[in-house]
Amino acid sequence: QVQLVESGGGLVQAGGSLRLSCAASGRTFSSLVMGWFRQAPGPGKERMFVASISRNSVNTQYADSVKGRFTISRDNAKNTVYLQMNSLKPEDTAVYYCAAAGRASIWSAPVGISNYDYWGQGTQVTVSS
Repeated sequence: QVQLVESGGGLVQAGGSLRLSCAASGRTFSSLVMGWFRQAPGPGKERMFVASISRNSVNTQYADSVKGRFTISRDNAKNTVYLQMNSLKPEDTAVYYCAAAGRASIWSAPVGISNYDYWGQGTQVTVSS
């Protein structure tokens, strides 16, 4: 079983930056494809893809809404994946979830939520205008 623990969320003004971290345990980290998703406040809001990174960091994917502002990275020696968020906007306000895909059939940096088997508890990011 994989455990994921996010940290680094908080309150920031528009235009500011935050770096989220997600520490993984329970399985060899380099065997996991990692991703970040977010869920905005309000009824009916779904958990949406933000970014993903392959096992060896060669491949990354980003949602169009965050391209050029967010950067996903990982440190396999530290069992940690990061999400650097710059130029934050109020619409980035959400609970951010770290996710891991462990199946051997999952490769590269998938965007679909169904690829991910393990989830963190989430960390709140609030961007004020």
